[in-house]
Amino acid sequence: MAGKRKAHHSYETKHDLIVRMNRIEGQIRGIARMIDEDVYCDDILHQFASVEKAIGGVKRSLLSAHVKSCVVEQIRDGELSVVDELLTTLGKM
Repeated sequence: MAGKRKAHHSYETKHDLIVRMNRIEGQIRGIARMIDEDVYCDDILHQFASVEKAIGGVKRSLLSAHVKSCVVEQIRDGELSVVDELLTTLGKM
């Protein structure tokens, strides 16, 4: 794990993210089974597209929660370097 800082998200936010990640994990296991069972490649590729879309949704939700809580808190505390950190993260996304 990177850094010593911790997120401070609500139970509801964390629960939603975990539920969505568990669903994605199941989709990934399903894709592995499809490959093992020689399912037609195009069908597997459609499943990959679905997983990528789901991951994108989780990333957007986490980013929103991050900005609304973690970033706002740090700016209020005078830690303006969080803006550069956020811009770096957005550049990687």
